[in-house]
Amino acid sequence: MGEAEFLPGTTVGIRVADGVVLAAEKRVSYGLYLMSKSGKKVYRILDRMGIASAGLMADMQTLARIVEAEMRLYALDAGISPSVWTTAKLLSYVLYERRLFPYFAEIVVGGIDEGGSHLYSLDPIGAIIEDDYVALGTGTQLAISIIEDAYDSSLSIEEAEKLAVKAVEAAMKRDAASGDGIDVLTISKEGAREKNLTWPLPR
Repeated sequence: MGEAEFLPGTTVGIRVADGVVLAAEKRVSYGLYLMSKSGKKVYRILDRMGIASAGLMADMQTLARIVEAEMRLYALDAGISPSVWTTAKLLSYVLYERRLFPYFAEIVVGGIDEGGSHLYSLDPIGAIIEDDYVALGTGTQLAISIIEDAYDSSLSIEEAEKLAVKAVEAAMKRDAASGDGIDVLTISKEGAREKNLTWPLPR
């Protein structure tokens, strides 16, 4: 069994030239139990950055608070906004320090900085991979198949957003740990905007 099979939920990230889209469904489940239909797995960090995750809700929330607090302190101390790589690397250190008793979460970090748009995925002990798109959690195989079929680096940020939603929706239809709506964070040079899409999605 792959690691993703143990991390409930579905989260995706897509990078294009104009920005980054992070999306995740809202179901919170533990084993065979549905605990909530309104879990938040996508978090805005500063103005043009965000993280999204799959795994246990408590661990995801803890990591989001740590990253946001540390990056705000960095911005105050340095007088400049941190790069996306700085944020991913900080999160990598936090995860690696807990490698013997790891956080039960996989994370994707995305955003825009002076070097352009970036997307990084991290496993529970801090390994970092930069890529154009990523899917995490129990719905990975369903979501990634949708993205791989349609992804092109020339997509507009609006097209990338639609593709991210389509990928998560596909996972929600077949993965019991995924469902109940989709949170979307779209980051472009104009800033970040959040959407909360209820299920079933309008046609």
